[in-house]
Amino acid sequence: MPEDFEVNPWDVKGKVDYDKLIERFGTQRITRDLKERFESVVGELHPMLRREVFFSHRDLDLILNDYVSGKGFFLYTGRGPSKEMHIGHLIPFIFTKWLQDKFRVNLYIEVTDDEKFMQKNELDLEETRKWAYSNIQDIAAVGFDPDRTFIFTDIEYVRNMYPLAVRVAKKLTFSEVRATFGFTESTNVGMLFYPSLQIVPTMFERRRCLIPAGIDQDPYWRLQRDIAESLGFYKVAAIHSKFMPPLTGTEGKMSASQPETAIYLTDDPKTVRLKVNRYAFSGGQPTVELHRKLGGNPEIDVPFQWLYYFFEPNDQVITAIERDYRSGKLLTGELKEILIEKINEFLERHRERKEASKDMIEVYMRRGKLATVMWETVHGLSV
Repeated sequence: MPEDFEVNPWDVKGKVDYDKLIERFGTQRITRDLKERFESVVGELHPMLRREVFFSHRDLDLILNDYVSGKGFFLYTGRGPSKEMHIGHLIPFIFTKWLQDKFRVNLYIEVTDDEKFMQKNELDLEETRKWAYSNIQDIAAVGFDPDRTFIFTDIEYVRNMYPLAVRVAKKLTFSEVRATFGFTESTNVGMLFYPSLQIVPTMFERRRCLIPAGIDQDPYWRLQRDIAESLGFYKVAAIHSKFMPPLTGTEGKMSASQPETAIYLTDDPKTVRLKVNRYAFSGGQPTVELHRKLGGNPEIDVPFQWLYYFFEPNDQVITAIERDYRSGKLLTGELKEILIEKINEFLERHRERKEASKDMIEVYMRRGKLATVMWETVHGLSV
């Protein structure tokens, strides 16, 4: 019987059943015991961990073991620059910054301008490189530790990665890559080789690597875990997020190519208000009278889900909003107004940070402590 949803690194369709996805991908749910241990190590839990926005993992327990024992670990995440960024794209970066702040570890951010060129037929190479630098400005605005962060694009840095990439590629067979990603005979050979490049940063240090990312990226890490130890490296660890739902409903995910589904980081307050009021799917009743009587359904209400996922970190406040919406005390329009205000406050702060961080891009990419080390040597990994 065919599944009623689809999740792969390039597309998400249907209403995702995350329990089924854990079973299908062979990952592990983040249990209460693991969260309690995490909290005992760092002193608190990020709201996205408390609320199971980050819900699944591979070897997160081993990451905590390595940290407590003094071995340490490093972080790696990335961005495929096909278009301008929307709010959903920032979730893994904001959570990654929290991890870096708590554990004080190195972070590598791969911007895959090559993959997007090969995967998106409508984009030429110069467009993907242009979007890469536009996206890097938004990523820099998150405010990572400049001494412990290296941001790079594949097109620029491939010379340094290539010696290790060919070693990785030699371990991967066509049948494995085809089965993992569903490639066909019409898939271009660039896409067949690309997984080798996405795997390379997991081997930038001879310590365990932790990747915070959407669960749609997990197929790459399954391949890495199959070959890492044969090359003398650790199997990668991962912590997976759910997909922040699109404005239009609870199926799929936000798309940069479908403006009605997303709030872009460049949207002005007027555009935010228009999009939320026009497109945000409501769990409320069709009339005020019915809503007061029957209440709303926060499980399918996108404004509530956005507040829960990202925009309202205070657990007491989000509980009160949910209670009032279910009871009918809080109307759909009032709930949307709360979200509009939160989004516009966030975007205003982001624009201010983006303007202030323009000079940091060169630091993250070339002049920072970690960036300098990476350009001068690849830690002997190409030997």
